[in-house]
Amino acid sequence: MIAWLIALPVLVAAFAGTRRLLRRRDKAALRWVLAADAALFSGALALLLVALSGGAAQAHTATAAAQSSGSGSAALIGAAIAVAGASIGAAIAVAYTGAAAIAALSERPELFGRAMVIVGLAEGIAIYGLVVAIILIGKS
Repeated sequence: MIAWLIALPVLVAAFAGTRRLLRRRDKAALRWVLAADAALFSGALALLLVALSGGAAQAHTATAAAQSSGSGSAALIGAAIAVAGASIGAAIAVAYTGAAAIAALSERPELFGRAMVIVGLAEGIAIYGLVVAIILIGKS
């Protein structure tokens, strides 16, 4: 958590600097952007190497924790997948049905009730994913 509190302002500053350089549209700006990208990539790679070389002590405690909560962690992963999949599916469904509903309402305003029912049914997919996640978490 502390690493994110330190890294987040650096990333925001790098992003703001990159946007400012891209507005200039010359070759020097492109070189600066590529240098900033290389620096961010090397920093991310260094952070990944530090995280992966945590040592045997962390691996032993993580293994012990995973063995003690075997089915609980599987249920949580399943709940996360259920919510994520249902939310993505609902987003796609609402995008298409919402666009079609707006198009239909522009021609015939009296279709408002029917259009909102269809969009609401598409949104119900996310609620089903949430119900499945609650059931899975309750079983862990």
